[in-house]
Amino acid sequence: MAEEAKKPTSAPQESAPKGEGKKTGGDKGGDKGGEKAGAEARKVPPPRLRVKYEQQVRKQLMERLKLENVMAVPKLKKICLNCGFGKATTENNPKVMEQCLNDLTAITGQKAVVTVAKKSISNFKLREGMKVGCRVTLRGARMYEFFDRLVNVAIPRIRDFRGLSPRAFDGRGNYSMGLQEQTVFPEIEADKAEAIHGMDITVCTSARSDSEALELLKALGMPFRER
Repeated sequence: MAEEAKKPTSAPQESAPKGEGKKTGGDKGGDKGGEKAGAEARKVPPPRLRVKYEQQVRKQLMERLKLENVMAVPKLKKICLNCGFGKATTENNPKVMEQCLNDLTAITGQKAVVTVAKKSISNFKLREGMKVGCRVTLRGARMYEFFDRLVNVAIPRIRDFRGLSPRAFDGRGNYSMGLQEQTVFPEIEADKAEAIHGMDITVCTSARSDSEALELLKALGMPFRER
């Protein structure tokens, strides 16, 4: 009898260890969960002044103004800042214009927008369309952060400061004030400034009267002088 040919036997294949191989849907869910946790960890805390308003000031104003509805309590709506170019407009000095834009952007943390003349005025050598200044409108978190720095950092640095006038309201609960120097803000280095310029600041509130707006701004720390 012919000997039967021995058939070669193949080596047994090793099974892949558990947990390796294709990722399952659970792994994807884990990745998403990690991303969500990271996003929550990077979440920016609310401004200090907003927390103070919601936890303290609002309740105080309800009692002081004798309001029954919390929605009727006055609050900050927006803050408008305006800076004029002055002689830089007629003298066509781009360095001063650029500095005003950069200063207002640094102070507010929001890009300033150039304003132009709406009509020509010959007495001021002003032509329609000329760049006359820049402005910024702040709302939300940036508004509260700027107001906090304005009240607690910038205003106390004003020379010979004796308090803000309580008569600068417009009759609709909005308050306007002027600063003569932008260097009262720590974001501006006086040594590097091309020129010293001021700005106008208008704080707009939801108050129904000037007296309500005055109580709101006082509660938020604005230093008014006695009438």
